[in-house]
Amino acid sequence: MKAFSNSSYYTDQVLLEAAYYWERKDAGSVPMDAVKLKSIVEDYILSNNTCALATGTGSFVRCTPIEYSWHDGCFWMFSEGGKKFIGLGENSNVCLAIYDKYDGFGNLHGLQITCRAELVEPFSEKYIAHAEYKKVSLEFLRRLQSPMHLICVHPLRIDCLFSDFKAQGCNPRQVLLPEEQI
Repeated sequence: MKAFSNSSYYTDQVLLEAAYYWERKDAGSVPMDAVKLKSIVEDYILSNNTCALATGTGSFVRCTPIEYSWHDGCFWMFSEGGKKFIGLGENSNVCLAIYDKYDGFGNLHGLQITCRAELVEPFSEKYIAHAEYKKVSLEFLRRLQSPMHLICVHPLRIDCLFSDFKAQGCNPRQVLLPEEQI
């Protein structure tokens, strides 16, 4: 690890301890029932429509606020373009964040989602199906000077932070592995 600090405090050991702080702290915590957690997570995803999409390759990183739809166990995003495609062209590993405005530790709600992105070919079967889901006319899409790109993001791990899980006797931090649950 390389710390970007002028301080000699941030050694590899200090950085590793910081990186794995929550795993150690939560090791003996009470997990929520996976079916219940899946339901809460899906409700939260569906109650929102904007996320922060982080992409990157090499030393280039980008975090883009973008509208999403959720269906078929994936996030779907139409995009005209932008710097996020620099990362997407080289690296399918992405991360999404969906969260509420901070209103104190007792009201935290957010998801950090580790994902694999897929660029969907314009006017393919998947592309057309999503356009229909969004009620976007194919005629409109065909008339655009540049194609409207479609990003399909497959969640691999969802880290949840919901303060109100404590009232249910569970740790406020929970992990959902969608391959097994969604």
